[in-house]
Formats: sequence, C-alpha cells, structure tokens
Amino acid sequence: MSASLLMARPREIALGVLFFALWMSGARAGEDQPLWEFGAGATALSFPAYRGSDTSETLLLPLPYVTYHGKVLKSDRHGVRGQLFESDRFDLTVSAALSPPAPSKDIEARRDMPDLRATFEIGPQFDATLWRSPNRARFLKILVPVRAAYTAERSPKHIGWVLSPKLNMDITDLPGMPGWNLGLLAGPVFGDREQNRYFYSVPSSFATPQRPAYEASGGYAGMQYLASISKRFPRFWVGGFVRYDNLTGATFDPSPLMRERDNFAAGIALFWILAESSTRVPADD
Repeated sequence: MSASLLMARPREIALGVLFFALWMSGARAGEDQPLWEFGAGATALSFPAYRGSDTSETLLLPLPYVTYHGKVLKSDRHGVRGQLFESDRFDLTVSAALSPPAPSKDIEARRDMPDLRATFEIGPQFDATLWRSPNRARFLKILVPVRAAYTAERSPKHIGWVLSPKLNMDITDLPGMPGWNLGLLAGPVFGDREQNRYFYSVPSSFATPQRPAYEASGGYAGMQYLASISKRFPRFWVGGFVRYDNLTGATFDPSPLMRERDNFAAGIALFWILAESSTRVPADD
C-alpha cells in the first residue's frame, strides 16, 4: 500500500467534491435555508485506487464549499443534480458522479498497463420515499441511479453503464446530539461488460506470467455501504464518512487486477461559510 500527502491537483479536487458533495448539511428539517451558500475549507481523504485495488492514497487538500437549492438545479448533501419531477413520495432527477484517474505506475497490479483515466457518470435517478417521520426529520428512501460512464478527456470515450440501487436513511438531530445529521446508504453495484472491462480486463498484449490475460463480463460488481455524519454550525460545517465495499462474488472476481475483496474509504472535512443568500427557500427532505 502506498500513501502520499498532496495538495490540490485537479483529480484530487474532483474526488473531494465527489465525496463531500453527498454529505454537505443544509438546514434542519422544517426550517428555511439560504438559496445558496459559499465557503472554503479542507478535507483529508483515504481511498483505494479503484474498487478491488490493494493500492490506496491518503490526501490532504483544500476545497470550495457550495450549496444551491434552486427549483431545478440543486447542489447539497444529496449531490449535484437536476430536479426533473418531484412529488411527495417520488423524485426523478439527473444525477452525476466522478472518479479520479489512477496512474498505472503507482499500482503494482497494473504496472506497464495504460493509465485509468478520470471518469464521469451521468444519467437519471429515481427516488422513492418508503417512510418519513411526521416532522420530516427522518426518512427511508430507495435511490435508483442509472448512469452512462465516460472518460474525462478531450474526446470522452463511452465506457459502459452503471446501476447502483441503494437504500438511504437520513436522521436529522440525532438523539442526544442536537444538530448532528446521520446518513446511511447500502446497496449493490452492477456494471455492464464495457464498464467492467475498463477496470478489470487484461488484454493479451499486457499479460505477464504473474498477470494472465483476462476478459471481464458484465454483471454484479459487489456491495457498497456508507455512513456519514455532519453538523452545520452558524459559520462553519464539519462532517465525515466511512465507505466499505465488499466485492465477494463480483463477476470480475477472477481478474488478476482484483487484489482485495474488501475496500475502505474515509474522509473528514471542515468548511467555513463565507457568504450566503438573503433569499430563503424551504428545506429539502
């Protein structure tokens, strides 16, 4: 396992935004919130080079803090998304995700293979609220994003589709911990043949005695579990998360690039709120 302490490069900024966009805390349930907020802070992250890798990085980097609660475009603890349809129980949004590049020179399993490019995913997400407390401070949802994946380069290359349905529970104002919010996510990940080939196939031209040729197929890509906690103070926000991936039974398990069936990622962040809108809008669930 290798580790490095780095300051902000484009890929680390993208990764930090990817992780912490999901857990930025807005107003408490039932309260109005600013239309937008802007700030700055720092985060420390530890994550695998890719799911199933035995190489990881540890980073310290500065990040901006931005939330926006428009009627269509939203950027908050649920990520960056476009609201296409909303009812009391159902939502249809356009959601996106990012992943950083992984230089093969830093990953023993991929030595002398082409680098993994940074990727971005975009597609529709359907949300259904299964349960909500009367004061709307707690809820249980099922989230079903279906995203097309592309490499992030001058001429993006389509690298398949990803489906990752998850159960999501949010608890605002933890018992005995006023103002602290807990988020829990759990569910399987599925990738089509093109997606799994990008990360786990070994072309014959890059095969070695220790790394035999392998062709990945589409299908089940493991389980993912995530827990996050955060609190918004008057002028700053603090939060953290732990993510666990279990790849036992994944369709690409025989790949020589699969080195670990258990992966952990974690991070903490502290942001100062420098400015906010005087316009107030209802808090999102």
